[in-house]
Amino acid sequence: MMMFSEEKVEQKYEALKRKEEEESTKLLSQKYKLPYIDLFIFPIEADAINTLPEDRARAGNLAVFQRTGKNLKIGVRSPEKDETKAVLKHLESDRFSCELFLISEHSLGHAWNFYKTVPEAYQKRAGTIEIAHERITELRQEITNLTEIRNRIEATFYSRATDALEIILAGAIAVDASDVHLEPQQDACRIRYRLDGVLIDIINIPLKLYQLILSRIKLISELKLNVHEKAQDGRFTIHDSIDIEVRTSTLPGPSGENIVLRILNPKTIAVPFEDLGMQPWVVEIMQRELNKPNGMILTTGPTGSGKTTTLYAFLRKIHTPDIKIITLEDPIEYRLAGIEQTQVDAKKGYDFAAGLRSILRHDPDVILVGEVRDLETAETAMHASLTGHLVFSTLHTNNAAGTVPRLIDLGVRPSIIAPAINVSMAQRLMRKLCADCGTETKMDKKTVSNLKKELSLFPKGVPLPSQDNWKIRGAAENGCPKCNNTGYKGRIGIYEIILIDENVEHLILKEPSEYEIKKLAASQGQISMRQDGILKILSGVTDFKELERVAGE
Repeated sequence: MMMFSEEKVEQKYEALKRKEEEESTKLLSQKYKLPYIDLFIFPIEADAINTLPEDRARAGNLAVFQRTGKNLKIGVRSPEKDETKAVLKHLESDRFSCELFLISEHSLGHAWNFYKTVPEAYQKRAGTIEIAHERITELRQEITNLTEIRNRIEATFYSRATDALEIILAGAIAVDASDVHLEPQQDACRIRYRLDGVLIDIINIPLKLYQLILSRIKLISELKLNVHEKAQDGRFTIHDSIDIEVRTSTLPGPSGENIVLRILNPKTIAVPFEDLGMQPWVVEIMQRELNKPNGMILTTGPTGSGKTTTLYAFLRKIHTPDIKIITLEDPIEYRLAGIEQTQVDAKKGYDFAAGLRSILRHDPDVILVGEVRDLETAETAMHASLTGHLVFSTLHTNNAAGTVPRLIDLGVRPSIIAPAINVSMAQRLMRKLCADCGTETKMDKKTVSNLKKELSLFPKGVPLPSQDNWKIRGAAENGCPKCNNTGYKGRIGIYEIILIDENVEHLILKEPSEYEIKKLAASQGQISMRQDGILKILSGVTDFKELERVAGE
């Protein structure tokens, strides 16, 4: 009986406490000149709650409790908080009409509990931007070049931020841009696309529209709306006929936050092994190396040189039901069917070295390590290649010959490097001449003379076309609509490889320089990246200007 009495006292105390909170909220409502409402009494609509994902509602310290078309009734704790203002601004940019009510902490918590009734299908859409397949198809038919994109974006200057962002993203996908850059300046925000590795100016948009787009991007990327002085990274997904992931990065600047959206379109890495751009004899060599049951293949090059595309092409080439392939990436950018992919998480202690040790306990046949960054990762990967695994990885060096000195610099013993590595490879990506507007180029005597000198330096045995079979072309000065007036459309790889044969192994034990390794590679009949580029110029794939941009003079 005593226990019942204490329980009743507790209930009365809670009721009194809640009543005081509601009275206090009523007084505050007069200060903010907002109507007060008690959400324990007023009905809350589940459909209204669905207007905002739960994490955004909590971040803004508010709840949408009633919705009629585009008219929203929203309970807030304080209309003056920056986080609340940011969420409201986002809703208004989507043309919602927001009627605010002041509510207590208890009312807000009660409203948030309704998220437990939100269907799972809706929760899965959080962090995504829905663009109907029909809409994308329509835009791709209408947007055939950058001029169309500029006109479309300009038409949204005084429209919704969602409309503008949709056009920016759909336009980028339509022209196969890899990145979208939004760069606020003093008077406007510059938008640029990276097309075939080169940044192209698209349009300048008003700063007011940029601010709305920034808020929209932060919301769908699950970034903090009120953080402006720190860099942030996030992601969202565009639902097209295939899911296209977009990685978001913000960086504070003097005129506002710079935004880069990296578009990870799966079709960009779906390049067959034979179409990467390797010379026929290199394809044959790499095919033999891929058929080996163990050893290590390292590919090198700067960011954006196509290393991921090459390694994924290798994996697809060798993938069969009877072998187990596991990858360790940072981050996983593209999903590969039938292949186990894992992602490092340094904050949780799951780095490349720790992840690789775990992978080896799962009995893989083939391992892909996203990057060799330190001694522990390098040694673990090489020991794996020596114990019956085929290992693929990347390393940051300028050329194939720099692989060995770089590994020695990391602290790896030459006695491990020599037997562990099968092939060291370096690569770059060059733009291809537009098939529609590329023009034949007449060479002067000096150009012909220089070309002959370069060809005379090729290793013996490399098949070279005779001068009569040269098909030298150049980019049209103003291009055409199909290549967005650049003169180039698409990219192809240039490669150099060094086989770690018996002679190279003996040299590695002496801790050689890059020059010594290059000299020995030439005796294998292997060409450099620049020489690979020369062969592609002679076959009309690209031109001298592009080779100089990528590989230097």
